[in-house]
Amino acid sequence: MSRAPGRRGASPMQLSLFDPAPGPAAAEAPAAGEPDAMAAVYDDAARVAARLPKGVLLGTSSWSFPGWQGLVYARRRSTEELARDGLAEYARHPLLTTVGIDRSFYAPIPDSDFRRYGAQLPDGFRCVSKALHAVVSQTVHQGQTPSGEEEARRADRARVEPNPDFLSVPLFLSRVAAPLLSSFRAHAGPVLLELPPVGPSHRLPPRAFFERLDAFLGALPRELTYAVEIRERAYLTGEYREILGARGVAHTYSYFRTMPTPGPQADVVPVSNAPFALVRLLLKPGRRYEAEQRRFHPFDQVVEPDPAMRAEVARIVCEAAALGMESFVLVNNKAEGSAPLTVRAIAEEVAAAWEAPGAAAGR
Repeated sequence: MSRAPGRRGASPMQLSLFDPAPGPAAAEAPAAGEPDAMAAVYDDAARVAARLPKGVLLGTSSWSFPGWQGLVYARRRSTEELARDGLAEYARHPLLTTVGIDRSFYAPIPDSDFRRYGAQLPDGFRCVSKALHAVVSQTVHQGQTPSGEEEARRADRARVEPNPDFLSVPLFLSRVAAPLLSSFRAHAGPVLLELPPVGPSHRLPPRAFFERLDAFLGALPRELTYAVEIRERAYLTGEYREILGARGVAHTYSYFRTMPTPGPQADVVPVSNAPFALVRLLLKPGRRYEAEQRRFHPFDQVVEPDPAMRAEVARIVCEAAALGMESFVLVNNKAEGSAPLTVRAIAEEVAAAWEAPGAAAGR
């Protein structure tokens, strides 16, 4: 799993940072001393990566965090610098073999920015990009664009209305699929359909939701692959599993405040239900985004490890590998405190499980 050189890009809070540029940024050479600064980190990561089963792609939900100096980046750079041109260095790390593009949830990404990303990435490096909020949210909030974390808390307040574009195929094709296919096809991994939580008074009943989801998935272009991330426990059912299986779409095994942990989700939607697996480690169940953001900043150490969650993820990833399937694992800083360090811990857990006596018998 050694990597060719590559670079870095954006977080959802950085929409204003990507003004049109004269052209794609070239992969910058490391500054004096940078190779030595990261050599030990790379060597350690490469040893772990060599033990992973084939098809395991690990990465972080975004990449523009100055606190990752010494973990991912050789020198300290601003959030803005990393958001714009950090993907090349990110992709040099032997364990960081995929990445999430969060900003596409908030607004369409211009073709020039997709080309900039592509110029920073090595051949074969695929990113998990989010579908636009306007397509995947059941509600709209007049006068403001809510984030996924704010959605549930505001869903029952005044000025919240049903979203007429919820799971709109034409809007998805024009604002999500077309840019990916025209400017980022070589690096387009699964498109993440993250469905924000909704207050009970605005939530579609399961049957109506499933009918709409099934019709939407059936109309999507086959040139891309898809994963659904639900954030309502009521939708995690056998009917949901069957819809995804029939459409060849993956369920996202999430670690999120409103959902069961990944293991129980896999009991409902088995890994074998889809052609690939996607795991997203976001926020410990029951926790709040803002509180964990404050507690874990600057994201340079694991503050609250969760061995049980790591073991569940390893089981999912090893099961996918045994079936000859790819698995994508994306980690947020708010999962344990530092996404790159959680990635390494997950990699160790997966490698140990894959090498364990008796594991080969199940393959």
